[in-house]
Parts: sequence; C-alpha cells; structure tokens
Amino acid sequence: MFTPRAFAQTDLQWLDRLLARDPFVTVLTAGGDGLPELTRLPVLYQRDGDHIELRGHWARANPQARHSGAAKVLVDGPHGYVSASWYPDKEPAARVPTWNYAAAELRGQLQTFDDTDALAQLVSDTGDRFEASIGQAWRFEPERDDHRRQLRGIIGFRFTVEQVQLTLKLSQNHPEANQQAVMAELERLDNPHSTELAQWMRRYRDEAAAGS
Repeated sequence: MFTPRAFAQTDLQWLDRLLARDPFVTVLTAGGDGLPELTRLPVLYQRDGDHIELRGHWARANPQARHSGAAKVLVDGPHGYVSASWYPDKEPAARVPTWNYAAAELRGQLQTFDDTDALAQLVSDTGDRFEASIGQAWRFEPERDDHRRQLRGIIGFRFTVEQVQLTLKLSQNHPEANQQAVMAELERLDNPHSTELAQWMRRYRDEAAAGS
C-alpha cells in the first residue's frame, strides 16, 4: 500500500481503533496461477505491545484455506471525498479535490488449523465477541453434536503480524483553516460516513496538538 510520508502513522492505537471499528477485513494470499486470492471475513484482534495476532476461519471449500505462510491483511477505515471548493485557502496547491481515509495493511504469516478443540474455541470466542456487540446472547455449545458437526466445514487460521503500515490521510498536510473547513463541511453533509470521517479528523488533530 503506497503511503506518502505525510500520512504515515506508527501509533498502534490507531490500528486498535480501526479494528474495533470494523473487524471485517480482506485477507490476501498468492494464488497458484500467480494472481492474488482474497477473502473478506471477520477476525478477532489481539495486541500485546508490538505483538499482534488475528484469528478467523474460512469455509473448508475456499481454496485460500489451503494456504499457509506469507499473507497480507487489509483493514478499512472511514473515508470520503473532499471538495477543493471547501478550502478557504485558495492557493494553487490547495485547489484540487482529494479523498480522505484511514486504512492499514498488515503483513505476516498465516498458520492454519483444523483440530476440533481449537476450532470450537475460535467459534465460541467469535460468537461471544460479536453477539455482545449487538446485545444478543447466542453461544456455541461444544457439547452439542449438532454444533460440533458444523466445525467440519471450516478451517481456522492465526495470522501473526510482522509489519504494520498505517495510513491516516486526514488533511493534516493542509493549513489549520482548511482542516477546520473540511471538518465543518463533512459534518454539514449530515450522513453517518461523512460525520465519522470528520470525527476521525478532529481526533487526529486534537491528539497531534496535545502531543506537540
């Protein structure tokens, strides 16, 4: 993922925020025909300092489920169009529209597993994580035969992250007046996507100011 220096971020709290916001990621691996294979799927995220691990599973029929080794994971964040007409600073360098966004590319190693106990734990943890997020209480019950039979159809994976590339393109390369104007205009659009992007811009700006 190409990241201009002005938008590169190393604070892993932003990765925490991205994956708390949207744990539905894209897993990329090399295919046998030389083209990449990809799957969109939910993951469980865990970070202890610089050690980062994702867990998830594929359908057993998915060709990617046979892959172990090097892989990439793409994490999506808020994004949106920024009109050049919003800038009070009308200098030539500021007269072009752009697209603001936050995203991450993770590089590392995939390790697959299909033993029943590990899969049962993965499905149980996944259910607990996402049921709680919507106020529901379905649980995987490993003692039930009908639940355990479902495990035959999946392959689990652990993804150990070796490199994190965080990109936060949030108008921080613009003068203060332009940043304020973009946030105001995004909020004026009054839709959830633009409002969220404005919130991320404001949070980035406030934290950068506090750290300076």
